[in-house]
Amino acid sequence: MKRVILTSSSGVGLAHADRADMVIPFIYRFVSGPLPTPDHLDGYLGWRESRTFYDEMHWSDCVRVRQSPLIRRQDRAGALLWVCEAYGVDHIELWFDPEPNSQLQLIWILDYLLRFKPSLAESLRLRRVDFDLRGADPSELRHRDVRQFDIAESDVGIASMAWEAYRAPTPELCAGLLDRPLGKLSFLKPAMEDLLSELPSTATGLSATETRLLDLIASGRNRTDELFRPGTPEARVFDPWELGALLEGLAFGPAPAIAGLDSNLATLDPNDTRGRNAAFRRSRLSLTEFGRAVLAGREDFRRHNPIRRWWGGTFLTSERLWRWDRERRSLVAP
Repeated sequence: MKRVILTSSSGVGLAHADRADMVIPFIYRFVSGPLPTPDHLDGYLGWRESRTFYDEMHWSDCVRVRQSPLIRRQDRAGALLWVCEAYGVDHIELWFDPEPNSQLQLIWILDYLLRFKPSLAESLRLRRVDFDLRGADPSELRHRDVRQFDIAESDVGIASMAWEAYRAPTPELCAGLLDRPLGKLSFLKPAMEDLLSELPSTATGLSATETRLLDLIASGRNRTDELFRPGTPEARVFDPWELGALLEGLAFGPAPAIAGLDSNLATLDPNDTRGRNAAFRRSRLSLTEFGRAVLAGREDFRRHNPIRRWWGGTFLTSERLWRWDRERRSLVAP
C-alpha cells in the first residue's frame, strides 16, 4: 500500500519517521503579507512549466528524495495529482497541527485537491495532530498513535468555505465561522479565533501578539532573542521574521511604543538576512511612556500610528480599519 503525507513546514520531521513513501511539506505562510494568487498556488502544485529555469518554487522542491523514493528525479516537474495517480498512491494522509498557519494550509490543500479531483476524497485520511509537530522527535513520530478520520464531502465543503472566507476582502465571513460547527476540522475554530485576535483591539489598537510583545518588554525581556523563540505564546501565529516586522511597526511610527530597536532596521533591505539579524541582536528594548499608556489601555496605538497590513485577503489601513473586540469575541467594522 502506497502512502503519501501532506503536511506543513512544521511537519518536515515526518520525512524521517518512515510513516509514508513520500512526505510533502508545504512552505507557504498565509498569516502575514498578501496572499498568493489562486493561479500562483495552483501553479505551485501543478506542472512546472520549465525544466531549466527553477525561479519559481514548486512542491517537488520540498520533497526529500532519499526519504521519499516514490518520486523519481525525472518526475520532479510533475503535478502533485499526476504523481499520486501515476504511482498508484492508495492513501493521502493530512498531518496539520493546531497552529494557525498549518490550519490555513489544511483548508487550502483540501479545497485544491477536491476542486481538481473530487474522486480523491476516498483516498484522503485526516490525522488528528493535537500536538506541536515542529518540536516532535522523528523517532517518536514513527510509533506515535495519531487518530485517523476519513474525509467526508461535508468536511471538504467546510474547508472550501473557510478558505474562501479567509481570502475575502473583509474578515466578516471568518468571524462568522466561530458560530458554525466545523465537523472534523476541530482545530480550525481556535486557529481562526487566534487569527481574528491579530486584528487591532478595540481597546488599545494592538493585536494580540503586539500586546504580548509589549507585556514581555515591560517585564524586562529586552533582547529580541527572548521574544522570538519558537514554541512561545507570542510565536504561536507568527514566525521570528514576522515578529520582527511587528516590532518595527511598534518602534518606528510617529508615536513609538518601543524604544531601543536598532534604527538601521528601518533602512536595511528586507532580504539582507545577516544585516537584519545582527541589528535585532544589537537592540535593547524598553517601552516608551506612550507604550506604557497603550498597554494600560489609556491610549489607542492606531489613533497615533498608521497601519498598512494584510490580514488574509483584507488590507487594513487607517481609513479602513477592522477591529476585534476580544471580550465580546466580535468584529467591529470601520
